[in-house]
Amino acid sequence: MANYKMIALQVGNIIKYVTTEKELNLAAQSVFNFNMQEIRISDSITSTRAKLFSNWILSLALQSITLEEKNKRLLQFLDTLLKGNISDEIIIILEKAEILISCHEFTQRDFHQQIQYHCKKLFQQQNYFHAVFEAAKVYNKFVQQKSKVNKDGSDLMLNVLSQQGVLKLNLGETKTEQNIQDGIKFLSVGLMQAMRNPTAHEPALDWPIGKQDCLDMLSFISYLFRQLDNAFCITD
Repeated sequence: MANYKMIALQVGNIIKYVTTEKELNLAAQSVFNFNMQEIRISDSITSTRAKLFSNWILSLALQSITLEEKNKRLLQFLDTLLKGNISDEIIIILEKAEILISCHEFTQRDFHQQIQYHCKKLFQQQNYFHAVFEAAKVYNKFVQQKSKVNKDGSDLMLNVLSQQGVLKLNLGETKTEQNIQDGIKFLSVGLMQAMRNPTAHEPALDWPIGKQDCLDMLSFISYLFRQLDNAFCITD
């Protein structure tokens, strides 16, 4: 409850400047399945919008659901209310309240821009399973777009990254260049078979991914992205 009070007070003080009472209620009603309670926690809250936000947050805290589900609904509420633009200031508060984990380890890895764009939010929400799944899906699409081939998964990688394929990492004139081409092909097939396919077909509870494995998997996918950044398609 203490962390939710922190959010109610500190985020509420920010929210009051960027939203209306109507927007607050609409966002809450679209995410929550309970009625708001009037809960007074501080005489310092004078803004009606800040009070309204505080009441919704503390009403959520009192619900008989797991903390994980509360945190999930809180993030959905903020995402809906702020139209996906949660400010860095609010993110810092959510990290202090242990609703979001710090992105320090994520940032340290200096991932490819595609990983940063598609996976950072999922990582912060500790949704490691779907962060890896999203990265693998984006890589698959990246290869499709680069090669202009509509195959999928392992078939796509074997087709376009082979010695006879249309997507080239180099000129293929030396044995080393040919080995690199084949290596990235097989690593890409491995990504599809070992990471994308299990996350696509297995429930998250049956194939859990921890934080360290998530970071390592994202680093591997980031490496593949960087190899393809300068690849060229011979049909262009």
